[in-house]
Amino acid sequence: MNANNISIEPDDDIINIASSANPSYIMPGVSIDMLQKYDVSGPRYTSYPTADRFVEAFTEDAYKLALEQRRVAGAALPLSIYVHIPFCESLCFFCACNKIVTKHHERSAEYLRYLNREIDLHMEHLGTAKGTKKSSANTISQLHLGGGTPTFFSDDELSELMNMLKHNFIFAPNGEYSIEVDPRTVNEQRLKHLAELGFNRLSFGVQDFDPEVQKAVHRIQPAEQVFSLVEAARRLQFKSINVDLIYGLPMQTPESFTRTLKQIVELRPNRIALYGYAHLPERFKPQRRISEYELPAAQDKITMLSNALKAFIEAGYVYVGMDHFALPDDDLAIAKRQGRLHRNFQGYSTQPDCDLISLGVSAIGRVGATYSQNAKTIEEYYDYLNQGRFPVVRGLALSRDDLIRRAVIMAIMCQGALQYESIELAYVIDFKTYFAKELELLKEQQAIGMLELDDSGLQVTDTGWFFVRAVAMLFDKYLQTDRNRARFSKII
Repeated sequence: MNANNISIEPDDDIINIASSANPSYIMPGVSIDMLQKYDVSGPRYTSYPTADRFVEAFTEDAYKLALEQRRVAGAALPLSIYVHIPFCESLCFFCACNKIVTKHHERSAEYLRYLNREIDLHMEHLGTAKGTKKSSANTISQLHLGGGTPTFFSDDELSELMNMLKHNFIFAPNGEYSIEVDPRTVNEQRLKHLAELGFNRLSFGVQDFDPEVQKAVHRIQPAEQVFSLVEAARRLQFKSINVDLIYGLPMQTPESFTRTLKQIVELRPNRIALYGYAHLPERFKPQRRISEYELPAAQDKITMLSNALKAFIEAGYVYVGMDHFALPDDDLAIAKRQGRLHRNFQGYSTQPDCDLISLGVSAIGRVGATYSQNAKTIEEYYDYLNQGRFPVVRGLALSRDDLIRRAVIMAIMCQGALQYESIELAYVIDFKTYFAKELELLKEQQAIGMLELDDSGLQVTDTGWFFVRAVAMLFDKYLQTDRNRARFSKII
């Protein structure tokens, strides 16, 4: 599931509601003026430039060239692989993902055949054609199965998919191998099978435990079911368990969501992803089944957010940033402490900044200085592969300025800090001259305590970490001239 959008709307009454949730404890230095000032839309920066900048002029030929360049260079960094499995048995009304709702499980067997064709095409251009010895340059350290519902696949189909990947790629022994799990589609035996296949991380889609909320979004899954599965996953020694939550859903109230928060704290997953629901029925057809009259008011949403932050921090979770929390001994929290966080199209990662091969309908990848996206409909995806072609329909070849700004933005988003010298040495520029306009704009954020500036670099403060997207946005050349930001989520 893709992250939904967090939306905080300014209101004269918010200060009273926020005060009742004790936000000064959760977000030191955050004032109502700051909440109002930064109640704006902006990118999540899973990439820079962002996916809305992709163009159809980037074709299959450009993607082939990027793969060939990786092969010729004998890339030392391992690969990351993402596989998009679009099928779902039932429709969740809040969903904004690329999915196909069907109860016809025979469709997944056909989809697997086409995934195999796409893998074969990659092997031809990465220098390891089918039947030849695997190359160490095609070692992968990170695999993620997303959707849709990856566990729509049967156990045999998941085995077939993993065998296809292991036949062509070398799996690093200490890699992150994760899969998104719909609790309604698995039991302990299925979890055991996932462990045997090599998955070491699970992400459970919970959203909310309240029965009325679950009914309103058409996703019924009792809390007892999730607790049982998490206990089973721990017995099976999965390295990390993530739980997704959404606030702002229909029928939610601060009181009902507080009950869910208490249950999550009791469940104690290694990681928590907390997203705010953005109601955009004009863009996402499933959301048209949600009545706007059942959505919580803006004041209630800010209370839910404040209560969640307080509950998780008091329970000992580390605020990693951008909606993510982790226990102190989790790799994500450790990576943040050690300044080793990275971001890719799945969000924060502990893995090195590496090329991402993405497989399946609508999947977005990154190879070298390029981004690419596959066809968004399954019919078009199949048609390209039937012709023996990569299903790439758009993408982007990054300019030198894009690369410079990407390095700056990712340093801010991941480390919350930037040393000018590192950018100057990597790209042979004078940072203060190149970014004179941006440095001037940063002074305003420095004045309200969001960051610290000196002659050598910048450091985002604890307060500024809650608004880190606002800091990064100042370096986004495209955004500075863009008047249509409504397509992005709110930055808080």
